[in-house]
Amino acid sequence: MNPAARCEQMTGDHETALRQGEAELRPPPAPPGTGVISSWDLSIGVDGPGTRFTLFTAGCPLRCLYCQNPETWRMRDGRRVTVDEVMDEVGKYRRFLTVAHGGVTISGGEPLLQPGFTAEVLRRCREIGLHTALDTSGFLGERAGDALLADTDLVLLDIKSSDPATYHGLTGAPLEPTLRFARRLAALGRPVWVRFVLVPGITDDPGNVEGIARFVAGLGNVEHVDVLPYHRMAAEKYRRLGLPFPLPGVLPPGPELLERVHAQFRAHGVTSI
Repeated sequence: MNPAARCEQMTGDHETALRQGEAELRPPPAPPGTGVISSWDLSIGVDGPGTRFTLFTAGCPLRCLYCQNPETWRMRDGRRVTVDEVMDEVGKYRRFLTVAHGGVTISGGEPLLQPGFTAEVLRRCREIGLHTALDTSGFLGERAGDALLADTDLVLLDIKSSDPATYHGLTGAPLEPTLRFARRLAALGRPVWVRFVLVPGITDDPGNVEGIARFVAGLGNVEHVDVLPYHRMAAEKYRRLGLPFPLPGVLPPGPELLERVHAQFRAHGVTSI
């Protein structure tokens, strides 16, 4: 069975989730200077360079079958905060983040669902000398203004598949907006780390990996590709939320598959880690 067909086979509960994702594209008007978040946390080495203060916004239009943060899907499940509140929290860690060669990452959910809030937090972080990163699927890249991107030191861009049918089956969305955003970032010269989740039987097809490697190699602004092995650590989270776990029969990739994928990126001169 090809990857796109396998995705389609898993559509039952996914279709309901996709309809919810479409509804997130039309959030109610927000009071100026505020946004809706799920949480914030400190991380090391996974959300950008150094130690990061990672802000998880609430709301996402996609419903990726391997999503590890289903609690961030709906804006109504988050809490509204002001930019000042966020910056007060960031300020508690400012010195530590600077010494640890880190900074602030805005993740989600999908940060570009709330572009005004995201832009203001990025701007304020840059004003106090902190490195900034934006973690996005790129699906809403057209909502990112030039000023927002100018205040973004690094974009963590999720390219989930190079095949439009597989991408749609995984996320419920078209691939082209992400590719278009990637080309825009390249034209602007914004540094990018591409993130690719390796899911056995779905995204591991050699042609799929080849397509991503070829596309990334042609951009010129991608510092490396993070090959992220699929895992099932969110299964308990889905259970607590009363949601069906989308990929119950899929196991993490083994070392041989990981090496084959890394070799494909190397063959195109792309650094992968």
